[in-house]
Amino acid sequence: MKSEEKNSKNYDPDWKPKNAGSEFAVKVVKGIENSGSKKNTNKMNTRTADLSTSDFVEGVLRNDRTILARTITLIESNSQKHNEKAQAVLQKLLPKTGNSIRVGVTGIPGAGKSSIIETLGLYLLKQGHKVAVLTIDPSSTVTRGSILGDKTRMEQLSREENCFIRPSPSGGTLGGVARKSRETMLLCEAAGYDVILIETVGVGQSEVTVRSMVDFFLLVMIAGAGDELQGIKKGVIELADALLINKADSGNEARANIAKSDYSNALHYLKPSTEGWITKAHTCSALTGNGIPEIWTMIKKFSEITKNSGVFEKRRKEQSLQWVFGMVEEALLQNFYNNDDIKKSISEIKSKIINAEILPTSAASMLLDSYNKIKS
Repeated sequence: MKSEEKNSKNYDPDWKPKNAGSEFAVKVVKGIENSGSKKNTNKMNTRTADLSTSDFVEGVLRNDRTILARTITLIESNSQKHNEKAQAVLQKLLPKTGNSIRVGVTGIPGAGKSSIIETLGLYLLKQGHKVAVLTIDPSSTVTRGSILGDKTRMEQLSREENCFIRPSPSGGTLGGVARKSRETMLLCEAAGYDVILIETVGVGQSEVTVRSMVDFFLLVMIAGAGDELQGIKKGVIELADALLINKADSGNEARANIAKSDYSNALHYLKPSTEGWITKAHTCSALTGNGIPEIWTMIKKFSEITKNSGVFEKRRKEQSLQWVFGMVEEALLQNFYNNDDIKKSISEIKSKIINAEILPTSAASMLLDSYNKIKS
């Protein structure tokens, strides 16, 4: 790192891959130097060395948290060069993956997803588990940036040695999950984390992509947020393996139990998301911890039942297939919009649409026809 960069107000982080392009927008804000700054700088410089595929693999396997974080950064890169190395790393780590229970935690903003994850995570650590928390932060549609501040809401959990928390931007991905969340899960499993908790940005009825990447899908609700019988409507609720009414504390217990009863009645009209498992509504308090042990007991029971029936393994295989075709769709979209001829056509068609010279449907057909001619 150049000295003039270090002396400037903002500079690139030490974990930024060598020769990275504009896809890495993170900057470090210079802090206050102390008497140990020289020693810390030397330690940082050791980490700036470009790592080989073997370095990444070995670092992840021994759960070197710095290298694990850098490996996740590598797979999140949009650079083709970084993507090739990331795939090589993942291929070598693949035999060490799959040995965890993957739990998706979703729900409306303000339901207390982060609080539940922290309380549950602390409980799991006491039970001897190693917990990885992947939090998805919404990306701005204007600047494309994300705050990535979820770790500050899990203050106690983030200090625990056997817990790894990684916030990632959604990047505008439908479903409230990051584009490379699946690969990140595999890395955490290879590093030895046996419970993976994924917190989404908060869902509506169409944002259900998280279901396609986890074993157990937990939907967090709160009492009094509206008509609980909305649960009858098909959408995210019919994909959940459990409904959890949070904030059953501070005099809110009665309302939470009423909501639990209403949701339980609504669930009778919906087909269970998982074969052989009956979705039920539960109450808990992330503040007091009441109901948290029961959540984990339920998840363990779910894992045991589905593994014995073969549903667990079947679902994971189906998810792998969905992952394949999802990547194909993503690659086709990138190929389409990155094509120089298509970019020119889009510019011309935009003008015609704005001036009401052609219909949007005709414009779409023209673009697709142009693309097909280019590929043929």
